[in-house]
Amino acid sequence: MSFHTQLLQQTDTARGGLLSVPIIQGALQGQVSLPSYIAFLTEAYHHVKHTVPLLKACKAALPAHHVWLYDAMDEYVEEEQGHDEWILDDLRACGVDAEAVRHGQPSHATEVMVAYAYDTIARGNPLGFFGMVHVLEGTSVALALMAADRIQSGLGLPDAAFSYLRSHGTLDQEHTAHFALLMERIEDPQDQAAIVHAARAFFRLYADVFRGLPLPQVATTAQGVPA
Repeated sequence: MSFHTQLLQQTDTARGGLLSVPIIQGALQGQVSLPSYIAFLTEAYHHVKHTVPLLKACKAALPAHHVWLYDAMDEYVEEEQGHDEWILDDLRACGVDAEAVRHGQPSHATEVMVAYAYDTIARGNPLGFFGMVHVLEGTSVALALMAADRIQSGLGLPDAAFSYLRSHGTLDQEHTAHFALLMERIEDPQDQAAIVHAARAFFRLYADVFRGLPLPQVATTAQGVPA
């Protein structure tokens, strides 16, 4: 069995925990609100702005026998440049002061997830960072395009408010195929274990980011019973 297949199987339960978060399930059913979408974009900005620095830190920390990964890391860096600015553009299209977001602070959950990524690279096995890649890109492929359509139809926002979700959904379809090929070349059991461990952790950490987003208000009757 290939390592990529093992990675999918061994993280399936953790992935299910992320996908079961109420706000994700609600978005896929069209239960959305503008405050929820703005909060999502805000937190996305505060972790996406670290993608390129994390990639560079991971490359710098790789042991010599993983020099074959350098070109792949450089390609990731090139493709991920500027995605944080896409998110700020989406926020502007939603009527948000994007500069306030740029200079603002992330939620605690987002801050912890980013800190865990840096710590994995600096203190653990730097290949564990690919666990984060697996979680974020895999989730994007599974949800981004579908969620963008549901959110847009529910809120009536312009296309300009969805450049991040739609572009990432498409790009990450390509990335996941490339990621699978890279994982096929990870043969050391310790490296494999580090990636699986990190992926499970990032599924939980990313789920916490979504749990911290404001849920759409549910319409109620006069008696306070959900309509």
